[in-house]
Amino acid sequence: MSIADLLLMELNTIERTKQKNMDIIKALLKEFEAEFNTTKKFMAIVPADKFDWAPHEKSMKLKSLASHIAELPEWVSMALTTDGLDFATAPYEEKHIESAGDLLKLLEDSYKSGKAELEKASEESFDEKWTLRNGDHILADYTRYETIRHAFSQTTHHRAQLGVYLRLLNIPIPGSYGPSADDQNF
Repeated sequence: MSIADLLLMELNTIERTKQKNMDIIKALLKEFEAEFNTTKKFMAIVPADKFDWAPHEKSMKLKSLASHIAELPEWVSMALTTDGLDFATAPYEEKHIESAGDLLKLLEDSYKSGKAELEKASEESFDEKWTLRNGDHILADYTRYETIRHAFSQTTHHRAQLGVYLRLLNIPIPGSYGPSADDQNF
């Protein structure tokens, strides 16, 4: 085999790797969009007159839960543009929300930010370390990819909680991954 043949094989391997990388990013973008569209249906029906309601004294208030869900897509951006988050130096501050419209705007802005960073990401950066901490206390020691996946999982988890809140308030639940008892569309 000649050196030219070896170089050609190497170039083909690099090209296949690039294609594989784009497939992972494409898959993440597709899932991200689907989760955004589902979450949008939930944000649109959160009643502002029930923002201070919680199903239990240990539960978050409806407004806090919904605004947290709406800001989670921005964690994709944070995962790709920072090395982590330290609550000791950047304490959590709940966003100012007064209506379902505010929730939708926060969700849309968060999604746009996360999507823009994911579109220009490279898979090579996915293995870089990302740490969630509170001072010296490590809350999560992830890779950037794991942080993105965690943000997706958190969205699903908290949206399911929101579905329970809405059900307890007798608000019809939109379908998520298929029909719901209230929404038979798929």
